[in-house]
Amino acid sequence: MYPRILRRMLKSKPLVIPRNNSTASQPIEDLETNKINGTETITKNPLDYPDFFQVHKLFTVKDLFDARVHFGHKEGSLNEFMAPYLYGSRLGHLIFDLDITAEHLRKALNFTAHIAYRGGVICFFNRNALNAHLVEKTAQECGEYAHTRFWRGGIFTNANHQFGAITRLPDLCIFLNTQNNILHQHTAVRDSAKMLIPTIGIVDTNCNPNLITYPVPGNDDTPAAIQLYCKLFKAAIQLGKEARMKFLQEEDQVETNK
Repeated sequence: MYPRILRRMLKSKPLVIPRNNSTASQPIEDLETNKINGTETITKNPLDYPDFFQVHKLFTVKDLFDARVHFGHKEGSLNEFMAPYLYGSRLGHLIFDLDITAEHLRKALNFTAHIAYRGGVICFFNRNALNAHLVEKTAQECGEYAHTRFWRGGIFTNANHQFGAITRLPDLCIFLNTQNNILHQHTAVRDSAKMLIPTIGIVDTNCNPNLITYPVPGNDDTPAAIQLYCKLFKAAIQLGKEARMKFLQEEDQVETNK
């Protein structure tokens, strides 16, 4: 049974996305088939490929299901902007359509890998104390940054004044949850939007995805789901950095042979 606000939206405008048209289930061309004169074209321009880093191999829809990514909050807490991402509800709890979640997550992972490939600064955010240590550990393991405590407004928008010097801002902010609490959005989401910093956010059914560059609809509370997100983003960052190191080594070798 659909919640009241979802039923009203379904009557006014269909929101059903046919499963046979979902890009989450469509095969993606492997880089191994892209060869010129027997040589793989791997490092010249990653933007020429829809999935240069092969992030579609990192997870399946079943992995999302096993990690309980499909569980949302109760019907009464639904944000109307999250209605298109829902499959329905069960026993009063909203359920995400994991085909849609998989599609959005692959786009987010691909973008993350591209940022890492170009040497960008990535910062993880989380306000849930239960998962704070896991998020900080993930950022440390992949050589990036994390902030899991209270966010003081103006750190991005007034950075030069607050730190007393010209400050480099992150090239990407990854929000494992986008809420300070049940009612209020994380202040860094607003600050990132003001400074045009790209953002990836796990948006639950009570969240507003409008200010997130790459919203990923899914559970943002369960430790199993957060552990899966951390594992995937860590893998995407490592793929990007490994490709960058390979590219730099090839460039050095070319310069040496000249």
